[in-house]
Amino acid sequence: MKPILYLLALTLIIIIAPFHGQIPIELYNLDNPTTVDYKLFWDIRLPRVLVAFFAGGILALGGLIFQSLFKNPMSTPYTLGVASGSTLGVAFAIVFGFSSMLSLFGFFGALFTVIILFALTLRLKSYETNALLLVGIALAFFYNAALMILFYLSDESQSFEIIRFTMGSVDVVGLENTLPIIFASLGLLALSTFYKKELKLLLTSNDYAYLKGVNVKRTNTVLLVSVSIAVGVCVSLTGPIGFVGLIIPHIVKTVYKKSAEQLILPIFFYGGFFLVLSDLIARNLGSSSDIPIGIITAFLGGPFFIYLIMKKR
Repeated sequence: MKPILYLLALTLIIIIAPFHGQIPIELYNLDNPTTVDYKLFWDIRLPRVLVAFFAGGILALGGLIFQSLFKNPMSTPYTLGVASGSTLGVAFAIVFGFSSMLSLFGFFGALFTVIILFALTLRLKSYETNALLLVGIALAFFYNAALMILFYLSDESQSFEIIRFTMGSVDVVGLENTLPIIFASLGLLALSTFYKKELKLLLTSNDYAYLKGVNVKRTNTVLLVSVSIAVGVCVSLTGPIGFVGLIIPHIVKTVYKKSAEQLILPIFFYGGFFLVLSDLIARNLGSSSDIPIGIITAFLGGPFFIYLIMKKR
């Protein structure tokens, strides 16, 4: 009964989130296009909540998949360097005068990383998943070095813009700008559901999954590439937002106490809720501007994750 009550309470919070912020919104003005409340709700608040929810779903579900494939509870969607590649793409666009195409450059930075990883998976054996993990870490270090070069080449305003992007933000204007992240998240959710039996077998061991008829290498490749593309779309719009893919799968496993393949939808939902709640806090702290959401997720996620570790112990 408890999980159902949790879901009802969290759904209610997601519904009321667009109405709360520094400027209050009156419900009776939402059908009048001439009012400020109408534009604020439909062009700013609702797109922001949608981006937060679906971005959180991508990051949380990506965390579950990475932890299942790598059999490492500390793996996250950023492990393979996709987020670093996207950040580097955005920084390149800022420094070299393509500020109107930040999301596009961010996505191509992530896509370039996915292509490198996919080419490497063709050369790795099915049981060499950890080798791919090390390659991702090496790529992240390389991208960070390239990012430092761009910082050196940038002026003060460009450096500030890059730093602001790396803090994460779900500040999106217009419902049409939410479509890429919605499609990416729903596609990842559908693919994860389709491969849920394979995920359950891979959690045991690659050899056991192979004996049960799973094409381990193909499954790993499809899931890793799919998560990387979805995360690339997410990061290109929101910037890198940490902790969601790390803590949400662990929290949901603690609450539901079920195997991974039965937690796909709850983890997606709770990840979305966590980011919506973080954004709601960022918009209501009373400051003159919104606090970057990446800071909020770190403040909420870090202590709570430590609490969970101590409680399990």
